Amino acid sequence: MNSNTSWESSHKWYDSLVGEKGHYYHEHVVLPHCLKLLSLKQGDSLLDLGCGQGILSRHIPAHIDYVGIDASPSLIKEAKKRSQKPFHVGDITKPLNLKHEPFSHAALVLVLQNVEEHEKALENASKALKPGGKLLIVLNHPCFRIPRQSNWGVDEAKKLQYRRLDLYLSSLKIPIQTNPGAGEKSATTWSFHHPLSVYTEALSKSGFVITKLEEWISDKKSTGAKARMENRCREEFPLFLALLAQKSL
Repeated sequence: MNSNTSWESSHKWYDSLVGEKGHYYHEHVVLPHCLKLLSLKQGDSLLDLGCGQGILSRHIPAHIDYVGIDASPSLIKEAKKRSQKPFHVGDITKPLNLKHEPFSHAALVLVLQNVEEHEKALENASKALKPGGKLLIVLNHPCFRIPRQSNWGVDEAKKLQYRRLDLYLSSLKIPIQTNPGAGEKSATTWSFHHPLSVYTEALSKSGFVITKLEEWISDKKSTGAKARMENRCREEFPLFLALLAQKSL
């Protein structure tokens, strides 16, 4: 990642948010589904690109050969405190220079949407994988969760909650306050929106074929007067998109 898209300036807030087990959606949605899709077994190896403070490393089986890379030195420091797995500070859009045999698996979990040069990150993932290796990408769903361009609305006449989108096909670079409650002390990082066609084209150019696509919804449940419409929306509009791709043989 470029230095201005690193989470170094927000590392304290992010580490406190994620903690040991992950934030709510890590624990209840993202990590369980990731482990199922990765299907790691004895002899497999995993390259965790944009690993943050190492949350994925603490949920994979202990016998898996793992390496984590992130641009934030402070988050890597926190990762090393919580796990004995190897972690390295590095820009995942630059040559990785890893002294490691090609990996069987690679992951970009809630990372690619914060990487400006996402094509280079995918190229590096491809270079690090053995032929037939698998790449897991998890994104905030780019069709429904576009910062500043999507939001919830309520149609009182129909008693329905809906998702409003103000655009979709345009690629965007969007400033994000990582800790809005901190006011002027809140750090700013960037989110990069792309339509699905941009991601699929980049995967193809890097030698990947998509083998599976999943859309993950929230498991939360509302109560009260608006519970029915809110719960219906949760079931219809997924929070996360997961792409499982395979490197060409």
